[in-house]
Amino acid sequence: MIEVVEVREPLDDFIKLPFSLYAGDPLFVPQLNGEMRTHFSAANPFFKHTSAKFFLARKDGRPAGRIISFVNRVHNEFHREKTGFFGFFESVRERDVAAALFGKAESHLRAEGMEAIRGPLNFSTNEECGFLLEGFDESPIIMMPYNPPYYNELAEECGFRKVKDLYAYIYHIRERLPEKVHRVAAIVEKRGISVRQINMKNFRSDMMIFKEVYHSAWEKNWGFVPMTDEELEYASGRLKQIIIPEMTLIAEEDSKPIGFMGLVPDFNFVLKYMGGKMNPVSIVKAVYYSRKIKDLRTMLLGVKKEFRNKGVEALLFREGFEPVKKYRRVEFSWILEDNIPVQRTIEMLGGELYKKYRIYEKKL
Repeated sequence: MIEVVEVREPLDDFIKLPFSLYAGDPLFVPQLNGEMRTHFSAANPFFKHTSAKFFLARKDGRPAGRIISFVNRVHNEFHREKTGFFGFFESVRERDVAAALFGKAESHLRAEGMEAIRGPLNFSTNEECGFLLEGFDESPIIMMPYNPPYYNELAEECGFRKVKDLYAYIYHIRERLPEKVHRVAAIVEKRGISVRQINMKNFRSDMMIFKEVYHSAWEKNWGFVPMTDEELEYASGRLKQIIIPEMTLIAEEDSKPIGFMGLVPDFNFVLKYMGGKMNPVSIVKAVYYSRKIKDLRTMLLGVKKEFRNKGVEALLFREGFEPVKKYRRVEFSWILEDNIPVQRTIEMLGGELYKKYRIYEKKL
């Protein structure tokens, strides 16, 4: 017997479902339960412009799946659409369970007047999105999704079709960047463009610079959603503890920001050992394993549209490379499948495509 019910706080069964679903999977990375409770609460400013419902599926009385359906008013106003979304999907490998979950989400969004459902997005393209499609042999890097291969099968069996693929590239760090990067960076520097580190004493103001660059660089990209100031403050607050100033850089021309790059250590490596808990034992583990992180993720990278194709990225890469050398790899993610210029830039560095993610859509 399958039952799907809407759940509200406390969301313990909803939050803890992945722990049982992925039990025994060495690639699974559990998120901190307390952080997820905050993320799903009114403390997350995303909910100021979003209406959402949380659904939990039970089979024979036991949790078997979950989904969140939501309407993001900022997205629909910006894109002039009537699109609803689903996210945080998890399910056992049973079509009936998945169909029941998707059915509840679709009914909710129809009632809200939506014309299509798209996902997974957790909660927007500024966060985790897509089902992992290729690259199931490694754990996810920080803030990238992970799921069994059958999730894609379940989505398609339930009538969803691909709307966009996202790529992740991996760069194995070498002693020196390619000569072409150095040549281009030198030319850009002669034109008066410089790079500085983020100032942690003025963290909020520098994050506002990131927002300015991000909106200019990404506003025409598929799926882009502008961030509110509150959302930026919330998101940067979650990342502040792991930001490394030497690898968080702002490109400027005449002291005006034109580009931004931020690499963050793969804290997922630490979360694996914490088991979703924040207690004295897990904190000791976090301190110990945080010193053993070997991978980075290029989470923030953008250049204002009027400075594109002028080599600003090369200067950012060169200036941020020295502290990167003590790590093993850098993941560049995520990149739209049709964003060829960015893909070519990463390939110039020596990056290789190693994972793909898929976002689906279904008409309502």
